[in-house]
Amino acid sequence: MEHCCEHDSEGLKRLRERQGKVLRAVLGINAAMFVVEFGSGWFARSTALLGDSLDMLGDTSVYALSLYALHRGPHWQAWASLTKGIVMLGFGAVVCAEAIGKLLTGAIPAASIMGAVGLLALAANALCFFLLARHRQDDLNMHSTWICSRNDLIANGAVLLAAAAVAHTGSPWPDVAVGLAIAGLFLHSAWGVIRRARDALRTATAPG
Repeated sequence: MEHCCEHDSEGLKRLRERQGKVLRAVLGINAAMFVVEFGSGWFARSTALLGDSLDMLGDTSVYALSLYALHRGPHWQAWASLTKGIVMLGFGAVVCAEAIGKLLTGAIPAASIMGAVGLLALAANALCFFLLARHRQDDLNMHSTWICSRNDLIANGAVLLAAAAVAHTGSPWPDVAVGLAIAGLFLHSAWGVIRRARDALRTATAPG
């Protein structure tokens, strides 16, 4: 039995090391893409790009929290997931506010910049999704991180559709619509992550 426990401990240690490498990689990718997308979105006056850049910033904090919880127990992992859900909820509210601001000003974004940066973001998030996919069933911490990556791909596709629609119509409405859709996705996913984390915390603190 002692040898079995030692074997399980070594296996868990190797798993955490692999998870740590993946999380550090996707953290770096998202941090770099936040800078690129935020600058491009500001220059292009695109609500969709700004919203997606805030998503990148949110994911950077999410992956940092995941690394923090990596070598801790289920209780800490549940708290990290709860924090991630709250972060996602906050960024959804920010994107909603930005979309409302665009409705008031009526500024038309630069569709060519939206499309080019949207394609770059899609490639970056596809790489993150691929890296995280094999670990999505490891535990709650990695599963909630994978959900964030999945949402990114959906948001990137929406940004590309918005860029095409803005170029075709010359209207800011597609950009505003995508900003609101991204916000809705954030809010829905945030609530799911918060609910699962809350259930996990209840289980962890329940009398045995």
